Order: sequence, then C-alpha cells, then structure tokens
Amino acid sequence: MTDWDGLRTVVGGRLRLPGDDGFDQRTMPFNERFRDVVPAAVLSATTGADVSRAIGWSRDAGIPVVARGGGHSYAGYSASRGLILDLRELDSVHVDASTGLVTVGGGTQMRTLYAALRKHDLILPLGNSDDVGIGGLVLGGGVSVVSRAMGLTCDSLVRTDVVLADGSVVTCDADQHPDLFWACRGGGGGNFGVNVSFTFQARPVPATATCLVLWDWPHAVDVLATMQEVMRRAPREFAARIGVSRAVGGDAVVSVIGQHLGSADELRELLAPALAAAPATRIDIADRSYWDAAEYLHHTTAGGAFAVRTRCVGEPLAEAGLRAIVAAVDKWPGSANPDGAGVALFTWGGAIADVPADATAFAHRDTLFLVSMDTSWQPDEPATVVRDNLDWLAALHQEMGGYASDAAYVNFTDPDLEQWRTAYHGVNAQRLAQVKRRYDPDRVFSFPQAL
Repeated sequence: MTDWDGLRTVVGGRLRLPGDDGFDQRTMPFNERFRDVVPAAVLSATTGADVSRAIGWSRDAGIPVVARGGGHSYAGYSASRGLILDLRELDSVHVDASTGLVTVGGGTQMRTLYAALRKHDLILPLGNSDDVGIGGLVLGGGVSVVSRAMGLTCDSLVRTDVVLADGSVVTCDADQHPDLFWACRGGGGGNFGVNVSFTFQARPVPATATCLVLWDWPHAVDVLATMQEVMRRAPREFAARIGVSRAVGGDAVVSVIGQHLGSADELRELLAPALAAAPATRIDIADRSYWDAAEYLHHTTAGGAFAVRTRCVGEPLAEAGLRAIVAAVDKWPGSANPDGAGVALFTWGGAIADVPADATAFAHRDTLFLVSMDTSWQPDEPATVVRDNLDWLAALHQEMGGYASDAAYVNFTDPDLEQWRTAYHGVNAQRLAQVKRRYDPDRVFSFPQAL
C-alpha cells in the first residue's frame, strides 16, 4: 500500500487523492481524449523544495511522477496514473524594468505573465491562451504570433532552474550546465527534470495592428495560394495563421488571422494581393495596442477531445497540395464538437530562421509554414465517431506527406506519430538522447515519447 502520509510529512503543498475536493480540477487534462487517465494522487507544489522532495519520495516508492503546468499536452503526457506534480502555484513573476529580465515560476500561466508584463510595457514571445503554462511552451521551443520578428520563446530564455531526477537543483544558462540549457530550449517538456523557474530577456512593446479576414469556401484554393506568396515575401514583422475549417451545422470557411508590428495601413498593403484574389466576406484590419491585440487574438475553444498532426514545409505548398487540403476538409466525417476540423498554415521564418538548427534543441529553423491538421469530437460520442475522425486525420496526414516533410512540432504533440524522435528533433535527436542519459540515466521522467 502506498504511503501517501509519508509524502505529506515532507512537503508543504497540498496532496489530493481521488475523491478529495479539487482533485478533478487539478488532474483533468486539457485534451479530454485522455480524461480516463486518472492519477493516483496530485501534489500542488508551493516551492521548489516540494518538487525536489516529491521526486525523491516517488523514486523510493516506485511511483511514476510527471510535472504539470497548464496541462495542455496534446497527447495527454501531463497526465499520469502515478503522481502528478501540479506546478500552478509556482507562479511568481518578477520584472526587473532596468534590465528587462523577467523571472517566472515554473507553473506560471499566460494570463498571469501577460498581466505582469503589461504593467511595465515589456513583452516576449508568448502563447495566446490564458491557461497555457510557460514550462511546456518554452521547453518545446514556443512559437508565438511575434516569433517571426522576435524569435521563439526559448530564444528569449537566459536561465532556468531545474530539479533533476535525483532531487538536486541546478541552475542552467550559457555557462552553467550549458548542455542542459541547450536541451531546455526546444527539446520538449518532461524529459530532463522539472523546471521550477525561468528567466527571460524581454523587450519594449512595439506598434501593432491586427487582421481577421474571411472568405467563402469556393475561394479556398485561390486564397491559400495567394497568402502563401504574401507570407513568403512579407517582412518579419507580419505573421499570420492561414486556415480552412469546417464544423457541423456551419459552412466551411477560409480565414487569415494575424498581427503586424507596424501600422494598419502597412498591413492592408501586405494583404492587398489576397483581398484582390477573391472577395472577402469580412475584413477587420485595425491599429491596436499590443495588449488589445493579444486579447483580440486570444485563442478560444469549445473543449472536449481533439487530435492534431503536423508537418513542416520550407517553401509554399504546391497547388495540388492545397487542393488536397480543401478536398479533405470537404470530406470531414463530422462530430458534435463545435470546434470541428481543419488545416492551418502557421507562418514561421524570419527571426526563427536566424538561429542555426543546432544552436538550440529546436531543430526546424528552416520551416516557412507549419501545416497543422486537426479534428475534434466530444468525449461521450460513440466509438465510431472517434474512429472516423482519427482515420480521417491519419489519411490527411499521410496524403500531405507527398507535399511536406516528416518534420513535426513537438509542442503539438502527436501520440500517433511514427519516427517521432527525428520528426520532432531532426539533427538534434542524438545529442538530446545524450543529455537525457546524463541527467536522467534511470528514466525517472518517462512517457511514451520521452527521449
């Protein structure tokens, strides 16, 4: 029988077991595809010492342990049938306005970090969902709407404190444990230890404009083709999500949602070829403060269960590939989830590509577009609905292999991905495995796609 009281005696945070008040709230994964993975217990850590002692206790007790910040792992890897280390109370934010250095707790979520940065008019590349945790974001690289201009989240990281598998705590930066620091910049969360603190270099807030433009479905191929060329030539100050999507009960739609670190007039000029290619049904291009833009671009979701698969391309997709995307979205089998299904081209390049592929663990620096394919369903729908949606996604992912590379984005974790080591980590896979062996030789931190 597990000695949970023994753990309680060595930590200051609250330990919850199934049935305890707040247990479900602290353990339900963001992706309800994995809601049946129920942990044996969850510890809400309040200090780094809690994390260290809990890891030591778990090793002695033979209980698997996994850290959880926002709980947004697409593959449910922040869930476990063992002990979850809930880091959400490690959410302090300290801003040194004189240097622009921002130090945050390992469980800090986006809403907390944005609020702290706003007081000082400082920014860094961050996610656009309130409850995404900083740890998962930065450890997987962290592609933001401003990454074309400012680089990845991990490119702004200057230091991190990590609790290792033996319970010790190390500070990593360019001089201290540089191999682990390298791995923490894009090697994926959960592999090397539990990061309890991050320090970033922030920068002043720039001028900002946003766009939301919609087109009817018959114009999908023309808009996709034109927008690819727009983005291939666009200055790095402009980034966009170019999407096609469909949901039950609604018409399929073509969309461009983006942010330009400049004026709305400049943004209209950049979008002029797409606006000329086909008549838009909605055009919203406006100057906004950076903070208003963040709220405007805020990601919303109906929740439920979903799956995402990705590929990378270094050049615009061929027209045949665009037609394959549109045809597949036309054939989506459907579900009761209002989020529906679709394909998005996330624009990379710019400052992301300024960094050599082996300078950090994030390898896919030469990507122009991340091709993200997704589908969703409600967790209580029949098994046939789930199967049809996953089969549809697998077929689309396979078909897109004829037009895009096998490279995939580790932060859009795909539990069905074959050859995931090279797909996620490319030229850095072998070096990451060496870092794993050095810092976690007994594989205390383990999950199906752990290095």
